Amino acid sequence: MKDIFKAIEEVAFSIDSAIKNEDLGYSDSENSSGEEQLKLDVQSDKIIEDRFASVSSVKALVSEEKEGVLEFDNDGEYTLCYDPLDGSSLVDVNLSVGSIFGIYKGELKGDNIVASAYVVYGPRIELVWVEKGKAPILYRAKGREFKEIGEIKLNPKGKLNASGGTQQHWEAKHKAFIDGLFANGYRLRYSGGMVPDLHQILLKGGGLFSYPATTDKPNGKLRQLFEVIPFALVYESAGGSAIDDKGKRLLELVPSHPHDTSPCFFGSNSEIEALQVAYGI
Repeated sequence: MKDIFKAIEEVAFSIDSAIKNEDLGYSDSENSSGEEQLKLDVQSDKIIEDRFASVSSVKALVSEEKEGVLEFDNDGEYTLCYDPLDGSSLVDVNLSVGSIFGIYKGELKGDNIVASAYVVYGPRIELVWVEKGKAPILYRAKGREFKEIGEIKLNPKGKLNASGGTQQHWEAKHKAFIDGLFANGYRLRYSGGMVPDLHQILLKGGGLFSYPATTDKPNGKLRQLFEVIPFALVYESAGGSAIDDKGKRLLELVPSHPHDTSPCFFGSNSEIEALQVAYGI
């Protein structure tokens, strides 16, 4: 696992440099979901692919930016599923973005994730790493290396609310639930970037991040292998909860395709319990 962590550290600095210095325009290609790719998306994907090609414990890569599985010719035991630059459309307005990594052993499903990590590219570069059965650890860049800051622990209840999806497409029960949070004093904190929004809730002690099923995206928008399951491991390991709109733990998801999506809710236990009541699950 140390070699994977070291590789993530290195690609974080390379991607941060690309964000600060490279072309912010669109490429001439689309990703596997039919979304137009920024040049930074493509470059970040290549940075990760090139670095992990020499990590012997990784046998395959699955990228949010590409279709299918890239197999390496080695005897590695792990598959790395990643979103190279989550929230990349925010770069041109200089908001924080991130990278997300899920490390799986065996079949690509929630039960088999053994570690995950994400990187926040903001005023400072921060990295959160978690291995199954352990608490998430926050690292902060100092010079060209990361220094450990400490473990992350969610409070039982928070005060932040970040809810994605276009509101006109929300189901009535979701709108009523979110309105109830605001009526109880919750503060809106939503940038449109999954990584910085979930990171803020973690470091501020708690709250709720949600991306529900909507009329235009009934299966949600966020991808299970690259985004949903890796963050579910982080949140559960920090003492919180992560479920879908049926009340199922996100760590129990079994994708049928690498790019499957799911409605998802991450938060402190109090907020997740309130959501279950509101949804009747």
